[in-house]
Amino acid sequence: MNKRVFSGMRPTGKLHLGHLVGALHNWVRLQDSHQCVYSIVDWHALMGEYEFSGNIRSSVYDMAIDWMACGIDPDRSIVFIQSDVPEHLELQMFLSCLTPLGWLERNPTYKEQLREITTRNLQTYAFLGYPVLQAADILLYRADAVPIGEDQLPHLELTREISRRFNSLYSVNLFKDCEAILTQTPRLLGMDNRKMSKSYGNAINLADTPEEIQVKVKAMVTDAKRLRLKDVGHPDECNVFSYYKAFVSAKEVDARSWCENALKGCTDCKRILADEIIEFLRPVRDKRQKLEKDPAYIHEVLRKGAVRAREIAGTTMTEVRKAVFSASRA
Repeated sequence: MNKRVFSGMRPTGKLHLGHLVGALHNWVRLQDSHQCVYSIVDWHALMGEYEFSGNIRSSVYDMAIDWMACGIDPDRSIVFIQSDVPEHLELQMFLSCLTPLGWLERNPTYKEQLREITTRNLQTYAFLGYPVLQAADILLYRADAVPIGEDQLPHLELTREISRRFNSLYSVNLFKDCEAILTQTPRLLGMDNRKMSKSYGNAINLADTPEEIQVKVKAMVTDAKRLRLKDVGHPDECNVFSYYKAFVSAKEVDARSWCENALKGCTDCKRILADEIIEFLRPVRDKRQKLEKDPAYIHEVLRKGAVRAREIAGTTMTEVRKAVFSASRA
């Protein structure tokens, strides 16, 4: 049997090009070589968005549509909503009992988000325990690997530490170390040169119309050193050129020449980029429009996915309960 991978995404808004190059392209490829379990992790979304939770449910179905439009195949992958599989929370409870607070408080992502996110209160028990639910997500399916970026490696190492502590404490070999499948994510900033983020409103969304894409690309920040048409540009310092490298590789050499030799202005360069991105997303947009017309199909995919996920999760939890409640001290 192929090795199993698990990954999830929080339904906190529309998916954008960053999600496509940072995760979805890799997820689609993994379907050819692995048994894939992909979860729309709405409980994770609730941990950070509990004050604005009204949009989570609609975002769940938008996300399912985007995934399938990009090539996630529910016949080859298990696709489901996290909250439809209550075993996630049950395993989190068992793991939270044995996870020291110090492990959670040293988490670099936790400290960074407490420092930088000021629009909502994250000083909560659930948010501190966020990595424990992540560990439960992975361990519930006995995943062999998780596709992640390098910035998420500390989270995966914490999962390993929790699984090793469980095995040691209860004298079992139930959970194995999970490997990282590192995602080679291109440097893709938002339209304003900041991190691409739904909260910044600086992203090209997968569901954007051609007109919306043209407007967004036209507003992109370009090479600050190129002030006039006759000035030579610096493509490796220009965010627009990074999009050529990510999405229009056939014109990457041309775009570099336009810029370095002042053959085209930034306005023309962005117009061409917008047209190319529109064409690049055309298959996704066409499939998305078909899926939107059949909500019953989306619901059925997620229902069947939850059934398949619970079959695996139920087996794991039977073994977890046996290990925990059979343990005794000499």
